[in-house]
Amino acid sequence: MIEIEKPRIECVESSEDERYAKFVIEPLERGYGTTLGNSLRRMLLSSLPGVASTSVKIDGVLHEFSTIPGVKEDVTEIILNIKNLVIKLHSDGPKTIYINQEGAGEVCARDIKHDADVEILNGDMHIATLDEDAKLFMEITINRGRGYVSSEQNKEQIQGQIGVIATDSIFTPVEKVNYYTDKTRVGNVSDYDKLTLEIWTNGTITPAEAVSLAAKIISEHLSLFIDLSDDAKNVEIMIEKEEG
Repeated sequence: MIEIEKPRIECVESSEDERYAKFVIEPLERGYGTTLGNSLRRMLLSSLPGVASTSVKIDGVLHEFSTIPGVKEDVTEIILNIKNLVIKLHSDGPKTIYINQEGAGEVCARDIKHDADVEILNGDMHIATLDEDAKLFMEITINRGRGYVSSEQNKEQIQGQIGVIATDSIFTPVEKVNYYTDKTRVGNVSDYDKLTLEIWTNGTITPAEAVSLAAKIISEHLSLFIDLSDDAKNVEIMIEKEEG
């Protein structure tokens, strides 16, 4: 047996909208705080699944450097706004959602037409500003993915489709991750680590769900190495601290 005291994990702070949380994990063996914090941060920012736009098609527009009569923003600005949509998709992708607006006014994310499988969380997000005689009809293709996918990669999916503009896709539901380590004491020994992990998400997933999934991804990869030895599988590592 390798006797390592089982650390405790606690959520010490969270926001009412469940988009932010702070977790504290202690006690950890010396150096483990940085190892775990860095691994979880990388996984949280790069590998969690989410939903994003992959392409748009706008009536009367052939490329992203065009302008639309009566619309204040050029196509590049509109696409940048579309990339900021926060979407939940309750079915397999891809899926097409629509904007069909005319007349003076602001076009926001809440104006997007979609079916019951799609949920847009940031309905107040600005997309475009229309003049009195303007008309904007747009098809937006959304899909599931992981991490970041460039417009060049998305172009491969729309070869030969005239007027369809590939977008960059930011699939990751995690917006920011911070971690830091402090020293903590166990009995008379003061060189244990305490890991503090802060997670901000876009609202499609809670911080607890995000870190749990990130840890699961790491665990499944490490299990490949554990499976190399039957002896290692049976070794007990962590022990519960006795109270009192």
